[in-house]
Amino acid sequence: MVVVQRKKTKQHLYIVIAISFIIASVLSVYPLSAEIALFRPMWMIMMLIFWLIFQPTLIGMGLAFVVGLFADLLTDSRIGQQALCAVLVAFFIKFVSGYVRQLSSNLVWLLAGACLLIYQLGLIFLHLFTQGVFAPQLLYTVAVSTLIWPLLVAVMLRYTR
Repeated sequence: MVVVQRKKTKQHLYIVIAISFIIASVLSVYPLSAEIALFRPMWMIMMLIFWLIFQPTLIGMGLAFVVGLFADLLTDSRIGQQALCAVLVAFFIKFVSGYVRQLSSNLVWLLAGACLLIYQLGLIFLHLFTQGVFAPQLLYTVAVSTLIWPLLVAVMLRYTR
């Protein structure tokens, strides 16, 4: 029996990246009740963090900005708020990228949780300064997203390796 191994090319990775962001965008806008929506994971930013950590040569600040703008449009928030926070997260990951390759999976989980917290705190402060609204309940999504992170990594690594 001959086993044919498919070589993973950049084109294949670009297709997987595009499909993963499409799925994340669908999960981000899937209708939920108001009580459950408070606990909706931040799928778009989680996917962005995953790709920034595991494929840093393909994903950068430009895509982070585009993903943030797309998330702004999907969630009907003010244009540029999520884009700014996504770029901050991308900058943070790129800044520590020299250390990321040496981290264990638990420390990558901690890094992802820190990035999710940076993203959400940035959004909370932007809402506070631009709209005068302080919404600490938005931190629930950070906890849920951090708990779901290992599952996302397990699923996504299956398709990228």
